[in-house]
Amino acid sequence: MRVLITGANGFIGRHLTLQLLTRAAISGRAINTLLLLDAHLEGFPPDSRIRLHKGSITDAALIRRVLADGVDVVFHLVSLPGGAAEQDYDVGYQVNLMASLELLDQLRRQPRPPVLVYASSVAVYGAQLPDRMGEDAPAHPQMSYGTHKLMVEMALRDLARRGEVDGRALRLPGIVARPRQPNGLRSAFMSDLLQAYAAGEAYICPVSAQATAWWMSAYCCVSNLIHAAELSSLLLDTERVWQLPVLRLSIEQVIDALATRFGEAGRARISFEPDADLQALFGAMPALKTPQARAAGFCHDGNAGALIRNALNLTAMRKTL
Repeated sequence: MRVLITGANGFIGRHLTLQLLTRAAISGRAINTLLLLDAHLEGFPPDSRIRLHKGSITDAALIRRVLADGVDVVFHLVSLPGGAAEQDYDVGYQVNLMASLELLDQLRRQPRPPVLVYASSVAVYGAQLPDRMGEDAPAHPQMSYGTHKLMVEMALRDLARRGEVDGRALRLPGIVARPRQPNGLRSAFMSDLLQAYAAGEAYICPVSAQATAWWMSAYCCVSNLIHAAELSSLLLDTERVWQLPVLRLSIEQVIDALATRFGEAGRARISFEPDADLQALFGAMPALKTPQARAAGFCHDGNAGALIRNALNLTAMRKTL
């Protein structure tokens, strides 16, 4: 089996790469070749299965070379994050929309329809959400990032209908805990809070203690991505775009879990300077029910304590990566 990961050098891409190397198979089929595509590819373990392809996802000729010998499964993760895509529309348009459509077009020309797992986003819902949401909640993106994600979902559904690409899209929530560095993500505060508390550092939170967000660890996210690649065709007859189960937690609940793990003293180092726009986008997430996704085998981290353990590599990540 030949597997491609776009955005392999990113936060989720690196975790996914290591997980696939450890598992060595998808749906019982051995992974013989793992194709990694990104602008920069550094620090991956020496493994005869890995093939590195450095370059931009916007380079159609590069994609053509990567796919020249065929591909069975693609994890399409690369994107320009929401904040950065909003500031530079042209780059976001090329990376998040046009490059994704070009990839889909090249995949539909493969001898057999490949499996495509697309990392979409809860950004497709926009802000001003209802008090409670389900899997049938309408998409109403309010940033270019979410708009482009929704457009790619629609193209994926169309090619799946035509039997040309076996696509599955997952709407991802905030994934933690990313390294504390500029990344263009408006939701970066979620990771920054966890990293700062664990390191015993002061942190000014840009949303209030009562702000509620949808949370998931990288460990749980990767498990869901791989599960999506292994979904039964019976489940895909009715749905191609899945809203993942999430943990809905307030900042206060997350701080409580951090205090349980790292000590009460850290509370005094957290202060709050809420940004109204940021809180409207990422700090007012409602209860979200996902019975179809849960019945299909998708999952969240379980509870706030497990989220902290998984996100900060305290237990589960050590066993898996």
